[in-house]
Amino acid sequence: MLHHIVLMKFKPKVQDTEIVQLEKMLDDLPNKIVEIHGYEFGRDVVHSDRSYDFALVSLFANLDALKRYQQHPEHIQVLNRITRLCENVVAVDFETKPEAIIEPDPLQRAFGR
Repeated sequence: MLHHIVLMKFKPKVQDTEIVQLEKMLDDLPNKIVEIHGYEFGRDVVHSDRSYDFALVSLFANLDALKRYQQHPEHIQVLNRITRLCENVVAVDFETKPEAIIEPDPLQRAFGR
């Protein structure tokens, strides 16, 4: 699987309503782009000096699926909005093998630990 992680630093004058609109657009992408296998995003809650304001974590079958996602017209609309709102955006993409995904211990799951 391919993990796609994006961190965003908003421009100082970005309004909360603009971020809410971005969140709505992001929330709708998995309904429109079949390549997305997993998708989470959210605002930073720590607000330290090194924190970014917003993160997106998505999961794709492979690099080709990520490339299709990146070229999809709906993604491009979201990317254009992100470009307008952000002073800095960083990303990392990394692969994991299926056996690298750690499943919870069945006993821990059964007893809620």
